[in-house]
Order: sequence, then C-alpha cells, then structure tokens
Amino acid sequence: MNRRIPLTVLATALFAGAASAAGPDVDSAALAKIRDAAMQSNYAYERLEDLTDLVGPRLSGSAGAAAAVQQVAEAMRKLGAKVTLQPVKVPHWVRGEEKATLVGYTGQPQGVTQRIVLTALGGSGATPAAGLTAQVIVVHNFDELKAYKPADVKGKIVLFDVPFDQLMADRGLAGNAYGQAVAYRGAGPRMAAEMGAAAALVRAVGGAAYRIPHTGATLLTDGGRIPAAAVTIEDSLLISRLSKRGPVTMHLTLTPQTLPDADSFNVIADIPGSAKPDEVVIVSGHLDSWDLATGANDDGSGVTSAMEVINTIKKLGLQPKRTIRMIAWMNEENGGRGGRAYAESEKANAEKHIAAYEDDGGSGRPFGVKASIGPASVKYFAPLQAALSPIGAGVFMREDALGTGDLSLLERDGVPSFEPVIDSSDYFNYHHTTADTFDKVNPDNLRRHAAVMAATAWFLANTDQPVGRAPATTR
Repeated sequence: MNRRIPLTVLATALFAGAASAAGPDVDSAALAKIRDAAMQSNYAYERLEDLTDLVGPRLSGSAGAAAAVQQVAEAMRKLGAKVTLQPVKVPHWVRGEEKATLVGYTGQPQGVTQRIVLTALGGSGATPAAGLTAQVIVVHNFDELKAYKPADVKGKIVLFDVPFDQLMADRGLAGNAYGQAVAYRGAGPRMAAEMGAAAALVRAVGGAAYRIPHTGATLLTDGGRIPAAAVTIEDSLLISRLSKRGPVTMHLTLTPQTLPDADSFNVIADIPGSAKPDEVVIVSGHLDSWDLATGANDDGSGVTSAMEVINTIKKLGLQPKRTIRMIAWMNEENGGRGGRAYAESEKANAEKHIAAYEDDGGSGRPFGVKASIGPASVKYFAPLQAALSPIGAGVFMREDALGTGDLSLLERDGVPSFEPVIDSSDYFNYHHTTADTFDKVNPDNLRRHAAVMAATAWFLANTDQPVGRAPATTR
C-alpha cells in the first residue's frame, strides 16, 4: 500500500542530519553533558521527598504553602543561585466538615441511609452548620439543566453525572479528556447557582474508580457561592441509578470558608547569563497544591525538575549566555495569581523573555518537547532532538498556543511556551486526590523530566538561531 509518511516520523528520521547543519552556535557536547548529568542525579527526587514529606499539602494561603516557599528558596540559595521572592496576594480558602447521606429514595428499607463520599470543591460556599436536606436532580450535560425551569431547580441539589473518558486518556489524549469533563466542575456549580440551586455536585474528574473524590477549582464568585462538591464515580453512578427509580433526597454538610487574601510569593532563582544577562529563559513548575494530599505529581515533580536544572548547570560549572530563571509559581490551582503577578511585572520586558518552560502534567514518562513557536523555527530544534533522542525524548511538537497554566499571559505577550510531551494516561487517577503522594512518582521518569527541561533550557539560553516569538494567534 502506498502511504504518506507522517511528518512526525520524517522529522525523527531526518533530525540527525539537520542537527549538523543547524549552525556552529550549538554545543552538542554541552547538551549531552547536561542530559547525562541530570539522568544520573537524584537531586530532584530528594527535593521532592523533602517537599512532600516534610511540608505536605500546599494550598495557597496555608502554612504549608508558606513553608514550601522558604524550603525551595533556601535550597536554591545553597546552590548559589540569585534568589528573589516576588510578593503575590493569593486566595485563602479552607475546607471544613464535608459529609453527605442519602436519606430518601424509592425502595429504601426502613432505618437505612447511605453514606456518599465527597469532597468540597475550591471556592465552594457553605451549608448551614447542621447541613441542608434537599432533593437531588441528576443531569448529564449543561443542556439537560437548561431544560429545567428555574422554579424546578430552586432549592434542589444539582448533580452533574458526566464521565471522564479514560479510553481517550489511554490513547494519549488525557488533556482532551480532562478538558471535556472539567468544564462541568468549573462552570456547573455556577450555572446551578444562577438557576437557584441549593448546592451543586459533580462526578469526580478522573479515570480510576476507587471511590476517591477529586477536588479542584470552580468558577463560583462572591454572591453566588453555593455549596459545591465532587462525589466519587461510584457514588455519582449510584445516585443516577436511584434517581431512575424515583426522587432522591440527600442531607449535605459542607463548611468551607473563604478568608481574606493572604500574602505569599513566587520563588525566583537565577543563573545570570554571561553574554546576554538581560535575556531570560524560564524553567518552572507550580509550588502550590490542593490540600487533600502532598501534590507530588501536581506539581511537586515539576518544581523539583526545574530545581534540578539549576543544580545540574551549577554542578557542571557551566554558565549560559542568557539568564536561566527557575520559578516556583504560587497559586496555579485556584487563582493563577503567581503567573499573573509575574507577567504584569515583566510586561515591559516581555521581548527579553526568549522562552518559558513549565512542567505541570504529572511525572509520567516524557517523550519530548512541545512548543508554541512559528513553523519556520521548528528546524532549528534539530540539535535538541538529537541530544534528547538517546533517552527516548526526541519528539518535537509545535502548536500555535499551549495555554500552559502559569505561562498563558506571557505567551499572550509573545513569549514562546514549552512543556514536555508526557505519558499522562494514568495521571488523572491521582490528580487532585488524597492519592497524589511521593510514592506515585517513578524516580527514573523524574530524572527524564529534569533532563529534558535542563537540555531544553540550555539550548534556548545559548542558541543564536531565531527561536522567534509565539504566534500572533495566542495574543
């Protein structure tokens, strides 16, 4: 059969020859040294153990978040990096009691109730201290809710029973699967509030049915903060089945609080450039995590991979032409205030930011790099592909916009964004749950993340080839 060869296959087959023609500014020996040093280092894994086991959960405004700032800053100072703590005002939301019981349904035996496993969503409002009791309306998409009259929703609990498509995730499209389901976690509670609901529930946004709820942010705002929670996959299915038999009544207690904004910081650590110190290449992850676990995959692994970049370059005694800047962002999870504070403070210097890399997709094995660069610039990355190919990470993918969490505003200002191409097929089993802990991180995969980030940062900080700005479609 005569078939066209996919461009990605052609790129992989041809990059070695292109690498030698890319220009004399690329030091392939230095790239290999950096890659190998990161692959032989346990620094990132040790720092991750410190962050998760000693500090623990790091929700913005918490004591854990404050301790993490100091821990990471001190570790960077020990390496000899120039450390800056950039002030950021962050939301301070705390969860309280959270429990639910089915107290009425068709066919219920006398004296029997059923416990529902759930967890409050970020930004949730509170029920009365004694809880509330209301009928549950089950919907499977936004249109089903819109079909109700507001009078029929008023005072009820709305459950969005929308599945996470694990098959899609298994086929390499975990981000797409997440995007489809998480829309209901974000906008569902607000829509229910606007229709007069007493509370809103969403089916956990994740792939593993182990009766574990997944928390996360909502779009609820002051004046419309109804109680909102994620229920486990199993409990969402149970309620959906029971609702087919007749009305279902739940007693729900959620007592979170939204406190005044708190003071926090982005941690910034620089290795100044030797020739162009005013030009910056960012490597980063976000330091905050949800409060249910220790945020090992989301995003302790990303932060410590970025820390390893500084460690590797310092250990090898190298100095980049441009400044390499490690940033541990604060408040990615429930506000994005850290990324916004940095972008606003550097808006006048956006042209001096050559590239920004964030690792925030879990610690699954990385296969290469994705970038928001123009099509004409792709060929210049052949030397980087050649350097990463020996560790199975030679894939290079281009998109007009990545929209990566903390980098989205920088990208909008023309700064090319970079992130690893990751196997995230099981990432959403643990994402935003009590199971996101240190033991879930494979140390070899973490070394690969650090090696990919370090080699990419070194390449970007030293190449004289035109990387270009992010495509105009991102702005």
